[in-house]
Amino acid sequence: MITAQVIVALGLLIILFVFKENAFTSAIIEVDPEQRVISTGPYAFVRHPMYIGALVMLLGVPVALGSWWGLFMVIPIALLIVWRLIDEEQFLARNLVGYAEYRHKVKYCLVPFIW
Repeated sequence: MITAQVIVALGLLIILFVFKENAFTSAIIEVDPEQRVISTGPYAFVRHPMYIGALVMLLGVPVALGSWWGLFMVIPIALLIVWRLIDEEQFLARNLVGYAEYRHKVKYCLVPFIW
């Protein structure tokens, strides 16, 4: 249980770093007129670090709550997060100036050295 709580805290910490680095972070896929590409902090390693934090939390929450059945939902929710990430990638490539160059600079969407 303690390990799961540490995993949840790690996921939240990742998300906190993302919000600290990127003032344009939003629950809605959109581009603010003043928005610019962020390529520092966690964005220097992967293009969607907030989703990493969410996935890490997703793994820890069911165990931290003592709900082993909740682990069965990890894969479908993770697939939804990846689907949203792909949709966001396409949207940002079309609508955010400089994002195409950023995609060439930072090769990994979600997991460094993998994808």
